[in-house]
Amino acid sequence: MKAMLLAAGLGKRLRPITDRLPKPLLPIGGTTLIERHLVRLGAAGFTEVVINLHYLGSQIREQVGDGSRYGVSVQYSEESTLLETGGGIRRALPLLGPLPFLVVSADIYIDLDFSALAVPLLAGTLGRLVMVPNPPHHPGGDFSIDPQGFLRIVESGQQNPGHPPEVGMTWSSVGVIHPDLLGTESDEHFPLRRVFNQAIADSRLTGEIHQGYWCDVGTPGRYRQLLSDLGTANPGV
Repeated sequence: MKAMLLAAGLGKRLRPITDRLPKPLLPIGGTTLIERHLVRLGAAGFTEVVINLHYLGSQIREQVGDGSRYGVSVQYSEESTLLETGGGIRRALPLLGPLPFLVVSADIYIDLDFSALAVPLLAGTLGRLVMVPNPPHHPGGDFSIDPQGFLRIVESGQQNPGHPPEVGMTWSSVGVIHPDLLGTESDEHFPLRRVFNQAIADSRLTGEIHQGYWCDVGTPGRYRQLLSDLGTANPGV
């Protein structure tokens, strides 16, 4: 199974840090977010990796190179304009091929063993998302998981009478996706959430829960919290 690292974003909420440094290159304990992913992907057997690039992408390309130092082979998908998460993945499909692939946002920190995801999708489904308990900055979550493992959209205040309330969870920005998930989208720029919602409505998207450590490194405060949790000195970026 191939893997794709999403690394094209602007990192606006992390300014001024990201005025000169793309978010995937934030230092953590002697390495960077994206390099940690590459090492862990290679160790888990994901040796072919595609990385999409846009904002300050030349820095990422210069740092990562062909990926050989991490035990992987890296190809790049360049975006002259930012295509959002869905559009960026669809642009990279010629590099990813016709089979399901792993998607990981390069700007998160997670202690998940990626090898556990290298298993076939449930027959008839288009993806499997790794969900995490809702963090303080996203208390409402994204989706719920029904008893059969299918993801459901929870509308605020609209619960099924006679049933316990569904509890939404947050997508970790890790998941296995079939290329067909993106095949019906007509726009060039679109978020993954749009195709996720359609697949959920068709009962074609499943989820699993990760109870380990996860951090969406989206703001200076969360970046500082990650470094504190890891017992790593602030690099002063």
